[in-house]
Amino acid sequence: MQTGKSKIGRPFTGFDGDQSDANSLGSGSPWEWWRQEMPIHRRWTYLDHAAVAPLSRPAAAAIRHVTGQAESDGDTVWPEWSANIARLRKQFAELLSGDPDDLFVVPNTSTGISLVAEGFPWREGDNVVVPEGEFPSNLFPWLNQKHRGVEVRIVPRRGSRVEIDDLLAQSDARTRIIAVSWVGYASGFRIDLEALVERAHQRGVLVFLDAIQGLGVFPLELDKTPVDFLAADGHKWLLGPEGVGIAMIRAEHREMMRCPIVGWNSVRNAHLFSHASFELRPEAARYEAGSANMIGVAGLSASTELFLTVIRAAGRDAIADRVLELSNYLADGLRRIGATVDRESSRQHQSGIVTFTLGSREPAQIRELAMANRVVISCRGGGVRASVHAYNNESDLDRLIQLLRESPPHADSNRRLHGFV
Repeated sequence: MQTGKSKIGRPFTGFDGDQSDANSLGSGSPWEWWRQEMPIHRRWTYLDHAAVAPLSRPAAAAIRHVTGQAESDGDTVWPEWSANIARLRKQFAELLSGDPDDLFVVPNTSTGISLVAEGFPWREGDNVVVPEGEFPSNLFPWLNQKHRGVEVRIVPRRGSRVEIDDLLAQSDARTRIIAVSWVGYASGFRIDLEALVERAHQRGVLVFLDAIQGLGVFPLELDKTPVDFLAADGHKWLLGPEGVGIAMIRAEHREMMRCPIVGWNSVRNAHLFSHASFELRPEAARYEAGSANMIGVAGLSASTELFLTVIRAAGRDAIADRVLELSNYLADGLRRIGATVDRESSRQHQSGIVTFTLGSREPAQIRELAMANRVVISCRGGGVRASVHAYNNESDLDRLIQLLRESPPHADSNRRLHGFV
């Protein structure tokens, strides 16, 4: 193996994974290999992975393959498509150091959260604790339990921070679940998940994790950090298509949960249609009630394998280290041109999201200027949000910094790009 050196982070000294992983990645930086798997970089400087990410090349190829099969062969290849679902669960079990029987495929994060909220055995007077400022997907399903006598306690943030002490201070003997985002969608604040789970469990409180802004980038080992419930889409940091994601309900909780949506695929011997018996499958796949998004499953499986290839070869922390190093590089560069950056100083609370303001410039004007120069960012939390992935590089970040430095405020248009802010 050759030893390469990137300007970002420590020297890369080869791969620790098996030989097949090393062969697929080559002997240089895994990040350059990954970049070549993201065709978007040839046309755009894409810094918006916290919104909707571009498809990876493997995901797009898998989608074309399945659509081609559907066109030419119809459902004669359905067994192959069905096997992709089981493969996807196994891939996420590897990614999360979990049990594939605890995982099930969902169309989106909202569905995963709602299935838990609707299926939980609430009693009148129970409560769920949620931080202030959550994305609506991790608020509305809990508020929807009001008719069952469930109180939702919204805990104020301290600036951008979600403090575990504050969440626990609002918990009592009737608190059944603390529901949090792993990473705040606007601020990028990453909660200390290990501490939250340990302290909540000491009180007999379960933890639901909206993992969409962290899954794929930050390591989570469910055998060591026993989150009770989890849901995430694949179309953000996982670089997969919209309309498919993953959710998790630990085995020890499944039998107490009602299955609020059932169908032909929820039961044992699901294909015995003429002798159907309502015996729910023992594994969490009971929540996969009917026909799956086979095209989306194939795409997400292909993209997830890209992540696993890097992890097997470079280590479980490699992607997180890369993303944090790049996003800190961007934050430092933005500060040098006078931007105010909303970012935690502690590495354990940082993520790939960098939210900033620049003087009196309107965030929407900055976004429009960036789009006109083929740089993709978003407006969130009252500022501009850049979200940096592992395949990005310094030149991507320098491009945004230079654009903002060289463009005076009066160069920003007063127009808005409706639907994108």
